Amino acid sequence: MMDSVVRTRFAPSPTGFMHIGNLRTALYEYLVARSMNGRFILRIEDTDQERLVPGAVELIYQTLEACGISHDEGPDIGGPYGPYIQSERKAVYKGIALQLVSEGKAYRCFCTEERLARIKAEGEKSHRFGGYDRHCRNLSQAEIDSRLSQGLPYVIRQKMPLTGHTSFDDVVFGHIEVPNEELEDQILLKSDGYPTYNFANVVDDHAMAITHVVRGSEYLSSTPKYNLLYQALGYPIPAYIHLPLILGEDGQKLSKRHGATSFADLVNEGYLPEAIINYIALLGWAPKDNQELFSLEELTRVFAVSGISKSPAVFDYNKLKWFNQEYIRRLAPAELTRHCHPYFVSSLNGLPADETYLAALLQPRLETFTEIPDKIKFLGHYEQDFDLSLFEHKKMKSSQASALQMLEIVIPELAALEPWNDTCLHQYLMDRAASLGVKNGQLMWPVRIAASGQAVTPGGAVEVLYLLGKAEAVRRMTQARDRLRLALQPQS
Repeated sequence: MMDSVVRTRFAPSPTGFMHIGNLRTALYEYLVARSMNGRFILRIEDTDQERLVPGAVELIYQTLEACGISHDEGPDIGGPYGPYIQSERKAVYKGIALQLVSEGKAYRCFCTEERLARIKAEGEKSHRFGGYDRHCRNLSQAEIDSRLSQGLPYVIRQKMPLTGHTSFDDVVFGHIEVPNEELEDQILLKSDGYPTYNFANVVDDHAMAITHVVRGSEYLSSTPKYNLLYQALGYPIPAYIHLPLILGEDGQKLSKRHGATSFADLVNEGYLPEAIINYIALLGWAPKDNQELFSLEELTRVFAVSGISKSPAVFDYNKLKWFNQEYIRRLAPAELTRHCHPYFVSSLNGLPADETYLAALLQPRLETFTEIPDKIKFLGHYEQDFDLSLFEHKKMKSSQASALQMLEIVIPELAALEPWNDTCLHQYLMDRAASLGVKNGQLMWPVRIAASGQAVTPGGAVEVLYLLGKAEAVRRMTQARDRLRLALQPQS
């Protein structure tokens, strides 16, 4: 008997990193439950033992936690419908499969892998239905007993109807009918005693009182099989919510050739979990207004199943960058610095820069955190042979000769400046430009170029000098000045 409370479940297989499509499914299942004051269940589907990856279960927990998607029941926290790991429910599946056999709704199939492969190949060659030919469906009891006494391995298949249609109603895609002649006698229990994905799903969803099944539209074609299994077992059928496909910008199903496709890969590429969740929430669902930026809490309040689209969603990496940029700009100083710190460590080469100050300087300039090393590499590594033509800037009225003149004046004065902070540096440079009767840029341009060795930096002369610290800044400017002296010496 199903609970009156809405219950959804996320049932990933621990076979590696979580794909964006799986994460969106988890998010929508979570939002369906939360938006209806229901419960969200985590179940681990590890029946495909050959594909299991060590550590993948922990990755599932870590990913959901990083995204803020909390479950109400699951392997780690328990609940009234456990165990929540399929391999721990193995005996349950076998008993139910044998019950269907005894009721004449399923049968043992002794066909070898070689025979099945031959049937499939013949079907493909003749363009006929390449599914199982039901060879073992009508074996006599004597034939079955003989094979069992020989210890021959077998699977258990469901007897599908041979005529008529099977229909179902999906919340998103509406009413769908499939001719039963297109349905293969599906395997319920494999020869190793483990259930198939479809069989375990149905058994567990019923056992755990799941009311709403949320999954990708690629499972639409499997749904008639699910329904026939529900009917054979006498279980009530849950509500189906199938989600639209996620495509790459070329119109093909999203894959690694389009770019990062797992949550872990996107985080490693410098995206915030909050930005990823916000973006994928909009891959197939639209709010009633034009709002785009949502916290997870806001999504639980505004999410409605009626907003889910049938049309495939296109994964646009540029749009994801926009979301990420917006979320980076919203980070508080301490949180921003925490995210930036690993990139600072790898780029600053031991320079004791003010990380909070540097993070704030970068904040409006970042789309992803992985851009940091390229933007600040000049701090940790001085390109001492940079092109001296960088000192030339028409708008700033700077030339190599004027740059040398400015550096000759400010280097000894900066070496004596105390204290060394952005306020004092700014005041000194502004006052010095005024006393020299030059525009600010005519002084600050050569100072910044000399200290950084590159044309573009986050921040101007003041920020560059402060971050480098007095000793390093003066050392670099002195080296650049000496190069200018040498280059501008009259040729004898």
